[in-house]
Amino acid sequence: MSSRNANSRKELANAIRALSMDGVQQANSGHPGAPMGMADIAEVLWRSHMNHNPQNPQWADRDRFILSNGHGSMLIYSLLHLTGYDLSISDLKNFRQLHSKTPGHPEYGYAPGIETTTGPLGQGLTNAVGMAIAEKAMADQFNRDGHKVVDHHTYTFLGDGCMMEGISHEASSLAGTLGLGKLVAFWDDNGISIDGKVEGWFTDDTPKRFEAYGWHVIPAVDGHDADAINAAIEAAKAETGKPTLICAKTIIGFGSPNKAGTHDCHGAPLGAEEIAAAREFLGWNHGPFEIPTDIAAEWDAKEAGSAKESAWDEKFAAYAAAHPALAAEFKRRTVGDLPANWEAETSKIIADLQANPANIASRKASQNALEAFGKLVPEFMGGSADLAPSNLTMWSGSKALEAGDFSGNYIHYGVREFAMTAIINGMALHGGFVPYGATFLMFMEYARNAMRMAALMKIQNIQVYTHDSIGLGEDGPTHQPVEQIASLRLTPNMSTWRPCDQVESAVAWKLAIERKDGPTALIFSRQNLAQQPRTDAQVANIAKGGYILKDCEGKPELILIATGSEVELVTEAYAQLTAEGRKVRVVSMPATDTYDKQDAAYRESVLPSDVTARIAVEAGIADFWYKYVGFDGRIIGMTTFGESAPAGELFKMFGFTVENVVDTAKELLA
Repeated sequence: MSSRNANSRKELANAIRALSMDGVQQANSGHPGAPMGMADIAEVLWRSHMNHNPQNPQWADRDRFILSNGHGSMLIYSLLHLTGYDLSISDLKNFRQLHSKTPGHPEYGYAPGIETTTGPLGQGLTNAVGMAIAEKAMADQFNRDGHKVVDHHTYTFLGDGCMMEGISHEASSLAGTLGLGKLVAFWDDNGISIDGKVEGWFTDDTPKRFEAYGWHVIPAVDGHDADAINAAIEAAKAETGKPTLICAKTIIGFGSPNKAGTHDCHGAPLGAEEIAAAREFLGWNHGPFEIPTDIAAEWDAKEAGSAKESAWDEKFAAYAAAHPALAAEFKRRTVGDLPANWEAETSKIIADLQANPANIASRKASQNALEAFGKLVPEFMGGSADLAPSNLTMWSGSKALEAGDFSGNYIHYGVREFAMTAIINGMALHGGFVPYGATFLMFMEYARNAMRMAALMKIQNIQVYTHDSIGLGEDGPTHQPVEQIASLRLTPNMSTWRPCDQVESAVAWKLAIERKDGPTALIFSRQNLAQQPRTDAQVANIAKGGYILKDCEGKPELILIATGSEVELVTEAYAQLTAEGRKVRVVSMPATDTYDKQDAAYRESVLPSDVTARIAVEAGIADFWYKYVGFDGRIIGMTTFGESAPAGELFKMFGFTVENVVDTAKELLA
């Protein structure tokens, strides 16, 4: 704890308040209330407890800080500037402006020190759970007696909105079960949201709720008393077996004499007159964006941060001397490199699969890929939302994490699809793992926004989505996905694969593991699929997302395009049409986004522009495929929801038959 007296500490916190209200006023847009209300908590945490180095924001053993109530972004921007990160006063003046490092909500990759993109409430807290899981697992896997190279905390600020969002219930429940003792959450209990006083719609007994989850709860902390805040943080750090919730009672907009404690300061600038009144009330006699030299010096954490990292470097050097192989593996995993033998081994695996055909469901092919690749990638951290026997996401090397043993590589998420996906985002952001999760394709709907956040942040998140169509059968339309694949494909920076057999499934997994700049959705079938014969060149072209699977002599008069289970269907139609003298090409297109990224010459070689007779066949929403067949082509796809019946009957009812493909082809060619 600093030797400064309470008034002086308040002055340091007032630097946050001043920068926050000035930034929002300059932009004429934003949320000054939360930063002003949480400034005292932030000052104590960042100046007396946070282990970080502003000169190296990627230091592996730094504490993580997540502003889950991301609308209060001027709080973290002020903290980063004051402590010495590469975020200038000019950057703060450009708050919410085009191409600035200080957008309206904290965005990963824009400013150093931003650990995750926050804004959709509750997801920052859930990312923090993922980071805390990653820290605990890395510690179990790498720390050795006398050598504690992984030892950091994850801190998160959250507001009433985070508490109300359903994802916070999912994530907090799992965090308690897993005993994440280095996760510390600060609830900004100010009783105000956009609509006003939350007592009309949020009356949960939050401390009891978190106690029921298995958290260590510190209730009724005065969020404006530095000593009380410090004592709460010390108590939180002393509890190593449970995550901690610090319930901090604060006044939103603290320092604003006329708007503090009301929703008027939640999501709008205070206004010049009120800011002047706040400066007088706080005794802050400095101009806009002006930080006195002595206050700036006390906030600056560059020297202290460098010393902390240097001390850790010495610890790691001793660790490397005692455990050189582990140290090398730690470096490889934290950097994100794949093993040196990755390319050679995976190429051999894929070639062996092509040479040894198997007619199996692609969900089983996915499990086989995990079995093969899991032996090469010790950084796998798998999981499923209570569907492992159906998703087939466990392999022989899978070992579940438990509160007392984090040496494993698999998480039973329970029925928590949204939390699972956002937790995986947190693990990916933390580093050290290649995380994947799984559920039925239909239930990606629960988790859609977390996958969107992964795409927005350009981070790795692999999701296995099985039971991919009306082929699910008797469970009926509640479980039969129709529009989901198309919506995934339409999400920017999402890579979506729907493979047709075990070879395409292995290639899809390989590319998902290699992809570090965005999420991948792997779509797998429940029903068995026939393996397709291929040349070596065709196997190589799978990685291009779309390729010629079967062809004719000379120029084709008709192109059949399909994915997943429908590839087998169109190859049978191809055989019949070819036998009747038609010149037909079959294109398997497991990943349209990957195909679209190929050069124009390759795309023209697969889908020649002068061949306009095209039919796309997929047991998903039909409209997506006009992009590839044009309005003169035909699409055999879904335009309604499914029905409850055996899969064979449904495929026949909705036109997914060889006869219908052949008849459609003849009608089109006529």
